[in-house]
Order: sequence, then C-alpha cells, then structure tokens
Amino acid sequence: MKKSINIFMSAVAGLVLAGSCTNLDEHIFSQIASENYEFKDMDVEAMLSSVYENVHSVYTAMNGLTGIEEATDLWCVPSRLGIGWGKYYILLHKHTFSNGISHIRDFYSSSYAAITECNRMMEAEQIKANPVTYNQLRALRALMYYNLFDLLRNIPLDTQYDHPDGWMPVQAAPQETFDFIVKELTDLRGNCGDDNGYGVVNNATVNMLLAKMYLNYNAWFKKFGEAEDMSYYSKALAEADAVINSGLYSLASNYTDNFKDDISGSPEQILTFPFQYPYEYGLSFANLWLANSNRATYGFDSWATSGAGALSQFIESYDQDDQRLTDTWFWGQQVDAQGKEIPGCNYTIEFGDIDGAYEFEGARMRKYEIGTGSNGTYSDDLVIFRYADALMIKAECLLRLGQQEDLAADLVSQVRARNFKSNPAKAKVTAEQLKGGSCYKYGLRYNRNVQGKKDGVANEWITTDEGGDDIILGGLLDELAWEFVGECHRRQDLIRFKMTNGQNVYNGKSWFCKRAVKTVENIDDNVFPFHSTTLDGNPNLVQNPIRNVD
Repeated sequence: MKKSINIFMSAVAGLVLAGSCTNLDEHIFSQIASENYEFKDMDVEAMLSSVYENVHSVYTAMNGLTGIEEATDLWCVPSRLGIGWGKYYILLHKHTFSNGISHIRDFYSSSYAAITECNRMMEAEQIKANPVTYNQLRALRALMYYNLFDLLRNIPLDTQYDHPDGWMPVQAAPQETFDFIVKELTDLRGNCGDDNGYGVVNNATVNMLLAKMYLNYNAWFKKFGEAEDMSYYSKALAEADAVINSGLYSLASNYTDNFKDDISGSPEQILTFPFQYPYEYGLSFANLWLANSNRATYGFDSWATSGAGALSQFIESYDQDDQRLTDTWFWGQQVDAQGKEIPGCNYTIEFGDIDGAYEFEGARMRKYEIGTGSNGTYSDDLVIFRYADALMIKAECLLRLGQQEDLAADLVSQVRARNFKSNPAKAKVTAEQLKGGSCYKYGLRYNRNVQGKKDGVANEWITTDEGGDDIILGGLLDELAWEFVGECHRRQDLIRFKMTNGQNVYNGKSWFCKRAVKTVENIDDNVFPFHSTTLDGNPNLVQNPIRNVD
C-alpha cells in the first residue's frame, strides 16, 4: 500500500499536469481512496496544488536540478551512436557553457513559476488565516530562491503577485539576495511546524536551508585567494545541530530505504516530494538510464533511451565492500524477468567519448527503485533533505573549524556503517582520512576513436593524471559523492571544496572529456549563463559572464 499521508495537493497537481479533471468532486476522491489519503482543509490544499506542481518540476523535470548534475564528475549523457542525445548534455559535461542550454531555461522558468504561485497564494485570505501554511509558502519560495541563487547568482527578487502593466523584474545584487533568503528563513525558524504531514515543509526544512546558505557562503562570495569567513561554518553547524538535537530523525537501517517508490516509512526524511503515478509524474530516471532492451528486466513498458551513464572514474572510486556501489549502480550482462540473458544488453563500466558513445557504455543507476508497468521511477518519492545530510554538514563544519575532529569522523562513520555490513571495520574512518586527498583519479580519460575521428587507430586514449591528493578535505568530498549521488548535491560540493592551489574542484580538475580551467578562476566561473529566451523575455536582465574551459 502506498503512503497514508496528507498529500492531496500532490494528487491534484498531477491531475492538472496530466490535463485531467480538476473538479474536486466525489469521483476524484474515489480514484485515490484506496491510497488512504487524508483530506483536511481541502480548499487550501487545492489552492496549493499549482505551487507544488511547479516546485516538483524544478527538481524532477528532464531538464531539472536532477539533470544539471550532469555538469559534475559523477555521470553524463553522451551522444549515443545510432540513438541520439548530445548537444546540450555535452555542453554541460564539458563546461562549455552558452546561452542555449535548455536545462537552465527550463529550471529558471519552473522556479519563477513556483515563486509566482507562492506570491499569489500568500495574498489569499484563506492562506493568511493559516499562519503555518503561510510560513510554509514563504519557506518554499526561499527554497526556490536558494536554488536560483546557487546556479545563477544575479537573479530578480520578487515578493509580490500584483504588478502594473509592463512591469519587468530587475536583478538584485547577490548580497541583497543572500540577505533576503537568510532573513526569510531566520524569521521562519520554529514557525513552520515539526510534523505537518509527509512531503510538507517543516521546521527542520528551514534549518537545513539555513545550513546550506551558511555552508556555501564563502564559495559564493569569496574571491580567489581571499580568506574565508569562518563564522559562517559556525552558523551552519548550529543549524545542523538544531536538526540533530530535535530527536525527530535518525538514519534508516538501509541506504535503499530512502529511494524506494514509497519512502514515507524512512526515519531519515526531512523534506520529501512524494509522487503517486498516474496522479503526478515524478522522476524519469528509468527512461533516461535504461537501454530499451533492459526494460524486460523490470517489466517496465514505458519509453527508455539508454541516455545516461556513470563515469568510470567515479565507479572505480568506490570501496568494493561499500554496498552503495551495487545499491546505486549496475553493469554487465542483463537478464529479463525470467532470468534469461537479454541479447546484447551488456553494460561496460568504461566510457569511450562524450561526443560518441555506444549504447551500452557506462554503468546505469538503480538507486531509485524501478517499478513495473509504466511506473518506472515515476512514482518514486524524491528526497530533498535527509538526516544523513545534517550529519555530514556538521562533520564538514567541525573539520573546517578544526573543532572536535574525532566527532566529525564519528558522524561520517555513522553514515557509512549501514553500507559496510559485510565488513563493518571498513565503516570506521578517521579525521586524517577525511582531511586527506580524494581517491578519485582525476584527469582526462576518453577514446577519440569511438566516433571514428582517426580511422584505423585503435584505442587512441587521451589521458592525463591529475589525481586527487591536492584536494583539501578530499576524503570528505568522496564521502559526499558516494552518499548523495543523484540528489542534486554534487555541483555545489565541487564548487565548495578547494585544491591546494586555491582553485575549486569544479573548475580545477579534469574528468572524462571535461578539461580543467588552467587560469585563475573568478567567482563568475561557478554560475551558469542565462538562456537566450530568458534574456529575450526580460530586457532588464544582464547576462552572466560566459567563460569556457581553456
């Protein structure tokens, strides 16, 4: 049985999304009665449906935040020979950023659609009469601004719904936006409720958002070589402690408990966006990752494209006894639901070239449960904040502050413990390991011959050896990758973690076909350019600097 929760707004949002009837009559109730949803304050919740619809799209649409992780060292979508994909996915991987990346266009439009709906709802009398609901909308709006600020930095701030004809927003200075988000969240601390039902903003959500704002302050504002303001790590630590000390959350027994079709029973969830196919569509990871023939393994009959694959350098970074390796990824010969080998469906770990990869190159993701029928990963609940993240934020802050480093190592070891059941001793890590270098073998690693660039030359590998020993807190950076891959985490982490030469890992390291930036980086190197259609739609917007890799 699916979740017994107060999730009416999500069900209604899905009906809107699917173009179905949105009249809140007994027919609609009967459609979802078997799910045991509770209907309270139905008018208010129905009003919230459009907000949640847009918020969900920010994360789960094909070009949403879950896809923008392609710009990192974990996975990519290459041009598949004989299949397709390509251009904008390749630009993300290579950091050849332009004003034509559709991911940024769609993310921007969905984010501001959600913000507009929040502003509209907050002017409604029914919402004003319910302080907790009003505060939850403020928090959702802050969440949207947090994501926009992280990716684009120079963004418009709008807190009203009604505007005069011809009004167009102007960009706020980054410090103004940062201060606005922090003030909103500070005002909301303790005022969003502790238990509002599954999938709804709560007090811990506010703490987590504040922790993220403080944790990334130096990465967002400090110029190359400029000393960090350590007070922000103390502030982030206090917010993580508020979540930990609340006693409301704990680690799930199994890593996979957080990524199933229904994760409402996991004690780890702080903010989750629940989905129930066919009322609202969620993640399309099964469509993105599986080869067409691989659908037979799961009885999955929707479309599949063999688009995405894990980078071999990342797969090789795992400890072989870490259950997250096989809980998250699969490769090799695949079998159908009856156990028979699927002809030709044999994934390799190694990739050839982002500009031309064969269909079965690259390990595939199964972190999110793949359902039968048309479900795939559509019904999977998407976790935004979970308790493991609070523990890791605390560990990172302690290490950066040089405080209680043994406690920091213990916190990371707690997160690791459930993943080394076959070899519990390996779950234990030390502060020195976390402060040391990364085990990721950074450097270029691709085969130009895959797409026939040099006919007759077999295995023309382009490789460089950059290693990870020069990454400060590289051991912790590795832990974050293994724990949070596929959770809209990695880009932000790569920007926050530095190398001994002062560059961040995001710009300063090469991986697969993405080349390192060799010159001194600028803060602007960490943000995306606006899409051309976004600029065309608002003449007040000024384009972010566009800098391609050298």
